[in-house]
Amino acid sequence: MAKQRNAINPTREEDYPEWYQQVVKAADLAENTPVRGCMVIKPWGYGIWENIRDALDAMFKETGHKNAYFPLFIPKSFLQREAEHVDGFAKECAVVTHSRLEADEDGILQPAGELEEPLIVRPTSETIIGELFARWVQSYRDLPLLINQWANVVRWEMRPRLFLRTAEFLWQEGHTVHATAVEAIDETNLMLKIYAKFAEEWLAMPVLCGEKTEAERFPGAESTLCIEAMMQDRKALQAGTSHFLGQNFSKACGIKFQGVSGKEEFGWTTSWGVSTRLIGGMIMAHSDDDGLIVPPRVAPTQIVILPVTPKEETRPQVLEACRSIEEQLKSLNFSGSGIRVEIDDRDLRGGEKYWQWVKKGVPLTLEVGPRDLDNKTVFVGRRDRGAKREGMNLNELIEEVPSILEDIQQTLFQRALDFREENTKVIDDKDEFYKFFTPSGKNKSEIHGGFALVHWDRDSKWEEQIKNELKVTIRCIPEDSKEVGVCLFSGNPSPGRVVMAKSY
Repeated sequence: MAKQRNAINPTREEDYPEWYQQVVKAADLAENTPVRGCMVIKPWGYGIWENIRDALDAMFKETGHKNAYFPLFIPKSFLQREAEHVDGFAKECAVVTHSRLEADEDGILQPAGELEEPLIVRPTSETIIGELFARWVQSYRDLPLLINQWANVVRWEMRPRLFLRTAEFLWQEGHTVHATAVEAIDETNLMLKIYAKFAEEWLAMPVLCGEKTEAERFPGAESTLCIEAMMQDRKALQAGTSHFLGQNFSKACGIKFQGVSGKEEFGWTTSWGVSTRLIGGMIMAHSDDDGLIVPPRVAPTQIVILPVTPKEETRPQVLEACRSIEEQLKSLNFSGSGIRVEIDDRDLRGGEKYWQWVKKGVPLTLEVGPRDLDNKTVFVGRRDRGAKREGMNLNELIEEVPSILEDIQQTLFQRALDFREENTKVIDDKDEFYKFFTPSGKNKSEIHGGFALVHWDRDSKWEEQIKNELKVTIRCIPEDSKEVGVCLFSGNPSPGRVVMAKSY
């Protein structure tokens, strides 16, 4: 039997990392720039980010959070206020030391105007926001302070990969101050639930919720909660985090308030964030060997209408019909808003146009030609079903479009959930554990592993050992991890299972 031809080469099985890069390229999502480690997000990719941003922003505002914007530059002394924090980010910091350029004797521009204090290009904003919060918070009446910002950050990545790890990326970061530890912990849990809801209901990406170990905790936090998703190469992707910061940053930044009793107290703070990494997760969770697959709720365009006009004399009639279909579809509602429809009337061969949209992952394509109009039918392509198309009565299609889009959304979620369940294994034997995470092939690159549910006695030395030996980390301690047992590595008592996996 001849090998099936696919639009993406290599396939997922042949070379998953390269497949990912080729999907990004074929879908015209983003590309590298002359600045090493930095990407340009192209319109289709940015359209996905806008839909992610708008949906999350609405969720934040529903829970009382308001948007603000803080400086891109942070004085170096600010970062040094919280010892763990600076240690955690020091190696990733970009530093501004001069304020201008001047030509030397050879006409070559050289840095001049050395700054009195170096400025750090924002890797995260806890310290600069803490400085401002210390001004804004004076009394218990000022609390809770619930702030979010949409911004860019810079972390000097040595091994960049589009959307997953870049030197500059887009994100949101929430920062809050509370009067009590209980309120701050509740906030931390609430925001994690919002992230989980968004990942599952909008990105169709099932996630596990849990707590990071001390070794994986955000620098300076008392605890870090996370959502973890499984990609199609069975690796984990940390898709969002929410941090209970205790009073560490409030003491470092001087965030104090007068309590109800009149006593001065330090605030209790949180921070939480997601980034354009979510797009990378969406790509790897759903896409196939023909290209990108975008869940309808975040697709920039949910339906593309493709006029088929082999003869020029039929073109006006077909285009008029396409515009009529477009207007009917736009009047419909899906997921709380009008359906996003586009007519692609470019002067290209029909097959070429169709495959471009397949590779971009648009949820639905409708092909409309003269014969179809005569028969009152259209050819419909559901991206979740590959690249095949089928005929459908036009009136029935228009009536059913919202339910079809919802079915695509749910199909993608269920498919990803089934995949995760198939590749999640309870392991109680050390040899079995090592075999699970060791590739069998000579090239050591085949897809293997998954999520291992393992008993661990909470001794960090085992965590470090498996990381060094297998590149496996503890992704999270699940919320419901209460099954006592015996540690796989030490034989000592374990308070509950943890999720272990290779990861991005």
